[in-house]
Amino acid sequence: MSLDTGLPSIQWIAEQAATDPNFVFYTIVHYIDEDLLGMAFQQLSKNKAPGIDGETAAEYAKDLQANLRDLHERLTTKQYQASSIKRVWIDKEDGSQRPIGLLVVEDKIVQKAVTILLEHVFESDFYDFSYGFRPTRNPHQALHAVRELIGKLNIGWIVDVDVQQFFDTVDRDVFFELLHTRVKDGGLDRLLNEWFEAGVLDDDELSYSDKGTPQGGVVSPIIANIYLHFVLDEWFEQEVKSRLKGRSFLIRFADDAVLGFEYEEDARRVREVLLKRLEKYGLKAHPVKTRLVKFTRQAYGAGKDRTNGTFDFLGFTHYWAKSRRGYWVVKRRTIGKRRRRAISRFEKWCKDNRHLSVKEQWHELSQKLRGYYQYYGIRGNYDSLYWVYYMLRQAWRRWLGRRSQKGFINWKRFQKLLERFPLPTPRIVQRWV
Repeated sequence: MSLDTGLPSIQWIAEQAATDPNFVFYTIVHYIDEDLLGMAFQQLSKNKAPGIDGETAAEYAKDLQANLRDLHERLTTKQYQASSIKRVWIDKEDGSQRPIGLLVVEDKIVQKAVTILLEHVFESDFYDFSYGFRPTRNPHQALHAVRELIGKLNIGWIVDVDVQQFFDTVDRDVFFELLHTRVKDGGLDRLLNEWFEAGVLDDDELSYSDKGTPQGGVVSPIIANIYLHFVLDEWFEQEVKSRLKGRSFLIRFADDAVLGFEYEEDARRVREVLLKRLEKYGLKAHPVKTRLVKFTRQAYGAGKDRTNGTFDFLGFTHYWAKSRRGYWVVKRRTIGKRRRRAISRFEKWCKDNRHLSVKEQWHELSQKLRGYYQYYGIRGNYDSLYWVYYMLRQAWRRWLGRRSQKGFINWKRFQKLLERFPLPTPRIVQRWV
């Protein structure tokens, strides 16, 4: 996605923001017209579950122009009101559950429109090392940057930062203070407060919170980027780096960040100050996931340093290992719990959908595998991909067998089935990462 939306009415916002970093926008919410709402709808994911009204994106699109016209009218007359958010729970690997917020279609449209406006304002302010939920940026670029910078800057220590329950604990008053350094628009504030104060419906119980961003909200990622731009990115770039003895870097993807340091002394000092800074802004680093890790370059020809650790970032465990030519390099493999979660999810799908025809199952499973390879298919991660592929085949054979009177399918018969319906084999998709 690019900031070149094709709408001249809002393109000037990005140009003005880039030209004058101190310029404050006092009126931008009126740029939410039918054209911008239409663009926002087109950019939404259409396969999400519906909110409390039960209306899907496909149903809303049947009379799209009339619906957008009515929505725009309510926005301009200040009659628009955010609906409560429907909360559902999904199982996690450790036996606990994670809440997911489901918004009604209209709330997602307006939130997306506001997101587009705020991107036009802040995109020129954000640093290049911020990769999360920004136009033309993706997780694989962040992974590539981490690996390259570790080698280029002779990094020996990693501070692996994970902000605990970030989206649930954001201090709204602090956010508005940060937002107003660039945008002071009462109409925009009113919309944001609508979403902040919308209740969360869990079964029949409606609850409210005075902290956090809209649960599952389309606008939440840009709120996170604005918040952490000031709290973390700007602080590190303008105050921290100049005080360090050695070289360093910061790579951030939303609320997940990795800081690399050449020297242990720098890493320990920054970690200590960082924890206090997060608390100052109402945030808290995860006590387990926020770690100081020794991650030194290995001497060529020497044995592996057993005191060296590993760190996780964006679904991958990073570790030192030897290349095929015998050199020490940074490699990545799928985090173990992510791999187990994928296998469990595929197993459950095979169980729940064993009533479908073999062709239908094959088509869906093939799509799921390709999607998995698309993200996790990076160099050095083939073994993890193959294990997921192997376990999926096992699960498919097992649950297909439950449909027969024997209760199983022998391997010879299953191999013939795979010849007719071959599952996609593991492949490295992101070769440059």
